[in-house]
Amino acid sequence: MSTTLRVPRRLPTAAAAALLCLQLAGCWGDDDDDRVNRLPQNTTSVSRTEYLAATPGTGATAATQDLLTGGLGAAGLAAAAPAYASASAPTAAELRRNSLHANYRGLVDVSANGGYGTLYGPTVPLSGGAVANPAGMVPGVEYVGVLDNAQGTKRVTMAVQVPSSFNQNDPCIVVAPSSGSRGVYGAIGTAGEWGLKRGCAVALTDAGKGFGLHDLSDDTVTHIDGTRGVRSATDATAPITAKSANFVAQITDAARTAFNAAFPNRVAIKHAHSQQNPEKDWGSDTLVAARYALWVLNQEYAPLVTGSTTERERRYSAANTLVIAASVSNGGTAAVRAAELDTEGLIDAVVAGEPGAVPAQSTSTYGIAENGTARAAGTYGKPLMDYFSFANLYQGCAALAAPSTGATHNLIGNSTVLTALATNRCEALARNGLVTGTTPAERSADALNRMRAYGWTVDADTLHSSHFGLGATTQVASMYANAYGRFPVTDNLCGISFGAVNATFDPAPLNADTKAAIFAVGNGVANGSATGLTPAVIINDATGGGGKLWNAAVSRSTGLADLGFDAAVCLRALVTGTNPITGAALGASATAATPPTATAFGTPALPSLAQARSVQAGIAETLASARLGNKPTLVVAGRNDTLLPLNNASRAYVAANRANQGLASPLRYIEVTNAQHFDAFLGFPGYDTRYVPLHYYFVRALDAMYANLKSGTALPPSQVVRTTQRGGEPGAANPITAANVPLFVATPAVGNAITFSGNAVNVPN
Repeated sequence: MSTTLRVPRRLPTAAAAALLCLQLAGCWGDDDDDRVNRLPQNTTSVSRTEYLAATPGTGATAATQDLLTGGLGAAGLAAAAPAYASASAPTAAELRRNSLHANYRGLVDVSANGGYGTLYGPTVPLSGGAVANPAGMVPGVEYVGVLDNAQGTKRVTMAVQVPSSFNQNDPCIVVAPSSGSRGVYGAIGTAGEWGLKRGCAVALTDAGKGFGLHDLSDDTVTHIDGTRGVRSATDATAPITAKSANFVAQITDAARTAFNAAFPNRVAIKHAHSQQNPEKDWGSDTLVAARYALWVLNQEYAPLVTGSTTERERRYSAANTLVIAASVSNGGTAAVRAAELDTEGLIDAVVAGEPGAVPAQSTSTYGIAENGTARAAGTYGKPLMDYFSFANLYQGCAALAAPSTGATHNLIGNSTVLTALATNRCEALARNGLVTGTTPAERSADALNRMRAYGWTVDADTLHSSHFGLGATTQVASMYANAYGRFPVTDNLCGISFGAVNATFDPAPLNADTKAAIFAVGNGVANGSATGLTPAVIINDATGGGGKLWNAAVSRSTGLADLGFDAAVCLRALVTGTNPITGAALGASATAATPPTATAFGTPALPSLAQARSVQAGIAETLASARLGNKPTLVVAGRNDTLLPLNNASRAYVAANRANQGLASPLRYIEVTNAQHFDAFLGFPGYDTRYVPLHYYFVRALDAMYANLKSGTALPPSQVVRTTQRGGEPGAANPITAANVPLFVATPAVGNAITFSGNAVNVPN
């Protein structure tokens, strides 16, 4: 076997850092022989499976699957999900297939008119390359591994995919942490597809997230391989296998029994209830995935150690393998944080789409200007939980001030019921002194102005309706508050729990078939429907009577169905440490809500100061250094991003990095007009006519980064890319063409160049 390797252009730094890692003896296993291939510390390799199918089929078995499409091919990814042979007991292979299908579609618009199959997708060649398989299938081998802690409570799942096209003498790895709260395949459609088509190994990781659902009613859990079963009392101490639990709520049997009696039909969700604050480790978990990928490559291709029949040499290392960390949304945040933490030279470059990494440093050290006008202090650079808790309070009311067309795009405005609920939210805000005005129009306009002053741009105005109406804002605020504070599921923080509901919005058992397939259909977030046919939703328990779906609940302090005003006040208080209505400091104990009287509203429930301090401490653990060393980095974001508003996310990070690294900054920033956070929404009425796929630019950014690393081609300078909306009628938009989505350029026009003045970034309108 040949051992001649072509090495990355950035070898000297990588080699020196790799040597440092070995000297510190803290990166790999305990054996001190650096010639021997060792698993990363605290990592178990669970399985190795060949997925060698090259033609589409059922994908029901490993033999009929590939790495990228689960055996379905590009056309199958665009079609409805395949059925299980037994809906109540899907096999691990079936769950893998359907998880690939669901995760791909959860991040990418698979409509032909939206660009799937022409601008992007499994059958579309990369820049400078060709697709080897006409169906878009990628055969190869997949290893699954688990990173854990001594307590058995971390359980990060990794999957390293090595395509058959992998070039042993020109090795590359794409490390792809999952987006959102998704499981291990949560980056398959973004960075995963690009890496596999490029012939690179792809290291997927859930970074401690994923839908590790623990049904507290029957004590069943999700296994590493996606199947489900009753929790084992010895799971945390037994050797990790494919049937080990992905997540178990850390409560006693007695506590679970008492909780079930008080709150039946509830579940614990890994991201919210693991009590690990997984976000603090997204960067380090991504680095472990890179190390695991190197171990896999050595297991596959390195020669045996002389005199051994089992141990492999370390043929591949950071010194001779090109490694790109790339993903979108929370995965983009993880990629950036991994680069910040990388002292080994594991990572050569970063491509991050719409990341939410927030700098730890004071905003007084950097600035943001829009078309030459500096944003005021206090209007940018806020941590995620800060701006989500703010939006959770105001966005439902603000949505009434920015009507738009399209059934989904204007979800609140097009629904009489939701409009009435949003009007009640405006009433609750006004009577508590949180907005001004006497009419819904005046109050919603004030709420919208407050949102703009908290980091959102005017380009996000018309998206507030769908984001709040679909529950995205409330879901994130509720889940992340639990995660940051490391609260057990039994705390019902702010009167909120998680479970399924029935047609009258009351808590109900999860649909059995849905629960059996939750590894495939769940995205790690409590965004289910009011039917029990999709995963868990947020339940407001503070209404009494056993709880109600969050947007159907009546707040105790107002007596109104107001989209959970009381819970929103409580979640906001966890961030500020004060009563959002009076400004008074929180007390030593949590307080209960008081009901309204004939002449005045009551007072919402409030958390304790200790609870708020726990959340604040958890937030602090997740903040970024905004220092990337010499790693070339491309950040791509959509100007209309309403989930992670640019002035609190991408723009803030770019500005802080420039303030920290000056002209030596390796970061370039691409901001795309008419692009927002959820490409999977682009098929929805109103989204289709207005927005272009940001995914297309993420893929092109990966192409540009690869050309930079392999050929020395200069990265594009920071710039605004001006796209053209598709137009047409909501639900029947015009087909997208290349003319709608021009590429970023080597020399942007003056009016498109993103520039820097001192420590401030200036983004042209």
